[in-house]
Amino acid sequence: MKINRNAATILLVLVALFGGMYLGANGNHVSGQALGARVIPEDIDSGADFSGFWEAWRLIEDRHPDGVKVTAQEKVWAATAGLVDSLDDPYSAFLPPEDTENLNIDLRGEFSGVGMEVGLKDDVLTVVAPLKDSPAEKSGIMAGDKILKIDDTITSGMTVDAAVKLIRGEANTSVVITIARDGFSESKDITITRQVIKLPTIETEYFKDDKIFLISFFNFGENANVEFEKALGELKESGATKLIIDLRNNPGGYLSAAVETSSWFLKAGDVVVNETSKNEADNIVYKARGRYLPVKYDIVILVNEGSASASEIMAGALQEHGVATIVGTKTFGKGSVQELIQMDNKTSLKLTIAEWQTPNGVSISKQGLTPDILVELDAEKLEKGIDTQLEEAKSILKK
Repeated sequence: MKINRNAATILLVLVALFGGMYLGANGNHVSGQALGARVIPEDIDSGADFSGFWEAWRLIEDRHPDGVKVTAQEKVWAATAGLVDSLDDPYSAFLPPEDTENLNIDLRGEFSGVGMEVGLKDDVLTVVAPLKDSPAEKSGIMAGDKILKIDDTITSGMTVDAAVKLIRGEANTSVVITIARDGFSESKDITITRQVIKLPTIETEYFKDDKIFLISFFNFGENANVEFEKALGELKESGATKLIIDLRNNPGGYLSAAVETSSWFLKAGDVVVNETSKNEADNIVYKARGRYLPVKYDIVILVNEGSASASEIMAGALQEHGVATIVGTKTFGKGSVQELIQMDNKTSLKLTIAEWQTPNGVSISKQGLTPDILVELDAEKLEKGIDTQLEEAKSILKK
C-alpha cells in the first residue's frame, strides 16, 4: 500500500513515548470492499495469490464452531493485524477501534497504568524507563529490566503494543511483572498497583555555592516547550553560569519539543536530527530555529539506559555541535519513526517509516549514544542520597 505523506495533514510528531509517531497523518488507503471480492488496488503489484486466504475464510465460516460468532469485520481486523505482524517490526501495529481510542487517551497525557515505558532490546521486552513518582518506580522497577512475564503470560516473541495492553488496566488493580536484572541470580516478581498516571515534565534546582543550575527533564510531552522555557527563565534569574540537563530515564516525547528545546543552545540552521526514509526523497533534516541563548553556559547532559528517542535527539545534537558534555551510561537506542495513520472504522495503523540519525549521521536505533564520560550509578551510594552521576557532572563543571 502506498501511503501519501502530505505534510499539511501532519498535526503533531511524537518520538518515544509512543514509538516516535507522526500523529494525524491521513494516508491514502483502500476502503473496505465486498468481503468476497478478489480486488487488488491498482497501485499494488503484489504478485500474491489470495485464493488460499478466501478459501480459509470460507472454511472458517462453514465449519468452525465459532466461525459465525466472529464478525466479518473482526476477521478483517485480525487479518490486517497479521499483515502488519509479518513485518517482524515490534513498533508497527494495526490498532482496532478500542486500541486506537486507548492511544488517543494516552496522547492526552493521562491514563491508567503503572507508569513505565517499554521497548524491545535485542528482541527482549525491556523497560526503557519508569516515569518519575510512578507506581513502577516506587515498586523498584528500573531502566534496563528485562520483562519475562506479565502476570502469567510469557513475553517471548511479544510485541510492544501487546505488552502495553497487558500491563495497562483500571486504577487500583494489580499486575505482576516478572523481571530479570543484571546482578540478579534469579528472576523476581514485582507486584504493581495501577494508578492514574499524570506525566511529569520538569523540575529545577539551584546549587548556589557552585553556581550550577539543574533542569531535570522527565519527558518531552505536550507542555515541554513551555515548561522548559520557564526553567530557562529561572536559570537566567538565578545568576548561574553552569547548567546540568538531566535526561536520565526520560523516554522521549514530541519531536517538536526535542527540536525546540535543542534550539535554545544551537545557532539557527544547525542540524538537530536527520530523518532517513526508505525513499531518499522523503528524507527530512530538522534544524535549530534560532532561539539561541544570549548567555553562554557550560553544559553537562546526564543520560542513561533509560534515555530514549527525543532525549537521544537532544543529547546527540548538543554533543556533536560541541555545546554540551554528555555524562552517564549508554542510551537506550530508540530512533525509529512511526506514522500513525487514521483508517476506516475508527481503526489506525502505526507504521515504521524512517529512523533518526544524529547531525553527523549516527543511527540512534542501531547503537544509541555513548557518553563523553562514562559514569555508572552507584546503587549503594544512591540509597544514602549520593547520586554519583550527578556528582560527577557537578565536578566537571567546577573544573
